[in-house]
Amino acid sequence: MRPEEIAKSYDQIADVWNSDAFPRTDGVKQHERAIAFVKEKQYALDIGCGCNGRIIDLLRRYGFSVEGVDISGQMVELAKQRHPDITFHQADICSWPFPRRYNFISAWDSIWHLPLQEHEMVLKRILEVLMPGGICIFTTGGLDAPTEKVDGAMGHQMYYSVLGIPKMLEVLSEAGCICRHLEYDQYPEQHLYVIAQKV
Repeated sequence: MRPEEIAKSYDQIADVWNSDAFPRTDGVKQHERAIAFVKEKQYALDIGCGCNGRIIDLLRRYGFSVEGVDISGQMVELAKQRHPDITFHQADICSWPFPRRYNFISAWDSIWHLPLQEHEMVLKRILEVLMPGGICIFTTGGLDAPTEKVDGAMGHQMYYSVLGIPKMLEVLSEAGCICRHLEYDQYPEQHLYVIAQKV
């Protein structure tokens, strides 16, 4: 599936993410762990921000100036309604020109929708726009090798890809980053989150 197809799928389920049915605590404690590594809390970016706003709210509480980016137009419209004072970008992260460098980047449950052939390049681009000492937190599948799949677990067909842990750690190192934390936070599910720091 191409990113524009993922956008259409998320457009159709945006209201679910905007409702009280979606837990506003999802990923928050993991982000708090990541924020603890940040020395300068200036600029933050939420990649795949969706419309729920929980990560945006958390980052603002810690004093960051936050932007959000999402490929789903419906998600961005709902996000703007919730946070009219925040800058949101509707864009494909595969080709989006980052407007600045950031002290903190979150890509929670988002970049695993990238086409496998573009996954490495996009992860490198994300890490390149971290300021020295900056932190990136992202989720991936805790698998050993590059893998891709399509499933309908969320009610619509969704595509997922992962680089595999060895390749992902190699990309971090090549981008001048150190893995500060790696955890299967929903074990025995293969949901893995990573905290990387730019040196």
